[in-house]
Amino acid sequence: MLIAASFLPLVSTNLGFVRTLDFPRLQFAIALLACMVGLLLLERDASALILAFGMAGALVMQASHILPFTPIWATQAKAARSCDPGERMSLLILNVLQSNRDYSAALDLIASRSPDLVLLLETDKGWREAMAPLRDQYPERVEQPQDNTYGLLFYSRFPLRDPTVRYLLQEDVPSLRTAIVLSDGERITFHGLHPRPPHPGHSSAPRDAELVMVAREVADTRGPTIVAGDLNDVAWSRTNALFQNISGSLDPRQGRGLFSTFHARYPFARWPLDHVFYSEHFLLSGMERLGNVGSDHFPIWVEVCRAPHAPAKQETPEATAEDHRDAREAIEAVR
Repeated sequence: MLIAASFLPLVSTNLGFVRTLDFPRLQFAIALLACMVGLLLLERDASALILAFGMAGALVMQASHILPFTPIWATQAKAARSCDPGERMSLLILNVLQSNRDYSAALDLIASRSPDLVLLLETDKGWREAMAPLRDQYPERVEQPQDNTYGLLFYSRFPLRDPTVRYLLQEDVPSLRTAIVLSDGERITFHGLHPRPPHPGHSSAPRDAELVMVAREVADTRGPTIVAGDLNDVAWSRTNALFQNISGSLDPRQGRGLFSTFHARYPFARWPLDHVFYSEHFLLSGMERLGNVGSDHFPIWVEVCRAPHAPAKQETPEATAEDHRDAREAIEAVR
């Protein structure tokens, strides 16, 4: 079963059951190692060796997905050795869990970290009202509360231009696009996303297509861009790789750690679902997974440095002809 569950996600399909198997690769790897060692301690006949060989192959495959998101790998998004205060920008992302009513924990966290940008997801009207104290600290905001666990609230210390809440593929799943104007007048394009997740009985096609559509927009923008949110996809999935290749965005997780944000209550079942991607115009000043605030997600905090020399220090992903074909197919699967 572990061998089958390891290789099944390699099949090109939108079936939710299959795509969900992408998530627990670390858990599968640990289970495979334990089973393989246990088997060889008990039996070493031909059938046991064949089975152990299959588990070893599955373990190597799982490791190939996980290792790029550990400190033993080379970083993709390079670190800023120093950064002038005027070039720094910090962002806090939190899927609050709509049923969570510990509003004060979220407010205290935001007050303690004092980020420049705040993106809150799964927010309903109760969360919008409870976050009213943020309006004094963050004069610019976009509030789209919803009762279906797909509401969003966005707060910014910087001026916003043309903020737009869009429903790219599903009429009840919003996303945000806005320009952020920095103190020197430069504009940064920001996308806030929370696509619907795949699960048994629910296709991954809408999520995959939404990520591809935003990736194309990022590629067309060409200027400084940040994409953030609960993407309901793990860092090592082929959809995330496709998003990066099409958009040319960098993933600060690569070479640093998993920063697993879900599930906050179950240490044995965690994977990285909340993401920040950004263009080559930024260097990374810091990234942290913060403490539990009553949600099933941990908050993620990222600080970037807008550095003129950043593009020369980093190599961005590039899309192949096959990537563009997969992107077209992902959108056609929904349309």
